[in-house]
Amino acid sequence: MTVQNAGAAEDLANRLHPGFTLGVAAAAFQIEGSLTADGRGPSSWDAFAEKPGTIVDGHSPAVACDHYNRSDEDIALMRELGVDSYRFSLSWPRIQPGGTGPINQQGLDFYDRLIDKLLQGGISPMVTLFHWDTPLPLEHAGGWMNRTTAERFAAYAAAAAARFGDRVEQWVTLNEPVCVALQGYAVGVHAPGRSLLFDALPAAHYQLLGHGLAVQALRAAGVAGRIGVSNMHSPVRPASKRLSDRLMAQAFDLIFNRVYADPILLGRYPKPPLPVRPWFRALGNIPDGDLKTIHQPLDFYGLNYYYPMKVASGRDPAEAGAGQPSAMSRLPFHLAAFPEYETTGFGWPVAPDHLGVLLREMKDRYGAALPPIFITESGASFPEPEHVLGPVQDSNRIGYIADHLGHALQATGPGGLAHDVELLGYYVWTLLDNFEWAAGYSQRFGLVHVDFDTLERTPKESFYWYQSLCRSRRA
Repeated sequence: MTVQNAGAAEDLANRLHPGFTLGVAAAAFQIEGSLTADGRGPSSWDAFAEKPGTIVDGHSPAVACDHYNRSDEDIALMRELGVDSYRFSLSWPRIQPGGTGPINQQGLDFYDRLIDKLLQGGISPMVTLFHWDTPLPLEHAGGWMNRTTAERFAAYAAAAAARFGDRVEQWVTLNEPVCVALQGYAVGVHAPGRSLLFDALPAAHYQLLGHGLAVQALRAAGVAGRIGVSNMHSPVRPASKRLSDRLMAQAFDLIFNRVYADPILLGRYPKPPLPVRPWFRALGNIPDGDLKTIHQPLDFYGLNYYYPMKVASGRDPAEAGAGQPSAMSRLPFHLAAFPEYETTGFGWPVAPDHLGVLLREMKDRYGAALPPIFITESGASFPEPEHVLGPVQDSNRIGYIADHLGHALQATGPGGLAHDVELLGYYVWTLLDNFEWAAGYSQRFGLVHVDFDTLERTPKESFYWYQSLCRSRRA
C-alpha cells in the first residue's frame, strides 16, 4: 500500500486535525425503496429502470435496502461506526411528487424524523437536495434541458429549508451534475436515457442555474447550516503526446471538470480551444444574469473523487465491433486504460496519488475563489458474495480508504502538494451496499453487506477498520 500500513487506523487518526469530519454518504433512490409509500411520486429513474435492458440483470429499485422502513437500524449502525456525519439526499418526488404544486407533508415527516434521530445520536446531517431523482412530470416536460426545472428546483429547496433549516448543518444543492448531463442526457446510459451528445450541454447549464437559485432560496430562508455543492472531478491526461490526444484531453477536461466548477467559482464558462469550439455552441449565448446567479458565495465545495481519466482521440476500439452503435461510439474521443494501476469491480483504476494532484489543480485554477473542501464521496466496489455468514474480508476496501484518506491528508498537510487547500472532512461512499444505478445490485460499495433477498445487514471488515479510525481519533 502507498500509505505505510493500510490497517493502521491509529496512524491516520493521529494525522487528523481537530474538527476534521469523518462521515459516510448515501442517496435516497439507491437505498430507500418504498417508491410509492407516503404519496411519493415517480422519478426519472423509476421510469428508466422499468425499460428493458437499462439495468443489469433487470434488477429493480423498488425495495433497494428498504431504508425507508429500516432507518432506525441504519442509524444504529452509524452510531456503532462512530462517524461524525451522514450525508444523504432528500427524494424530491417524495417531498413534491409532481415537481411543482403541493408539498407532500408525509415525505417531509419522514426526513424530519430521520434528521432528529441523527442529531439525537450525535451525527451531523449533510443534506443533498438533488441526487439524480427528477420528478417524472418535470422530466416529461424536458427535465434539465428545460429552464423551468431550475426554477422548480429552487421552490423545492425553499420548502426543504423551511422545514429543516434550523437543524441541517451542511447543505449540498446538487450531486454530480456532470454525471446527470453526460450519462443521462449525452450518452443515455443513465436516466432519462437521452443521447444528445454535445447538445446535452444545456442540461449542465440549467442544473447550475438550479444550484444558484437553490443557494439563494436557502439563504433567503435563513438556514443555520453551511451551503455548498458536490461534483465529481478527475485529473485528465492525454493518452500520448500526439496533438490529437492532447486536444481531446483538453476538451474532455472542459466537459468533465471546468464547465461545472468555472461558472460556480468564477462566474464564467471556460473558453474552448478553437478546433472544438463548435461542440460548446450551446453555452455560447448565456445571459450574464444566469452566470451571476450561478456564481453564489459558498461555504464549502464538495469533491467526489474516484479515479483519474486518460483520454485518446478517436472511437473507442471496444465499441468498434459492438453491433448497434451507441452514443459513446459516436464521440470523437474515448477513455484509455491505466495499466499500472489495479482496478475496482467497475474496472476503475485505483489511483489515490491522483487525489493530491486533483486538489493541486483545483487550487491552481481557482485560487482564493476555492472554498474549503469536503471530500464528499470516496469509495470502491469489489466482487463480493450475495449471501454471507459473517463479515466480508474486504482488505481491498480498507486499503482503498486508507490510501485515499492518507494521500488527501498528506497533500493538504504542511509542505504537501496542496498545502494551501483547506480540507474539512472525508465521506466514505457508502454505508450500505445498494442499488448502484444502471449496475443494479452487481456492484457493492458498502461498509455494510446487504443481502438483497433477506435485507440483513452484516458489517464488513472495512466497517470495523473505519470504526477504529473514528474511535482512535476521538480517544
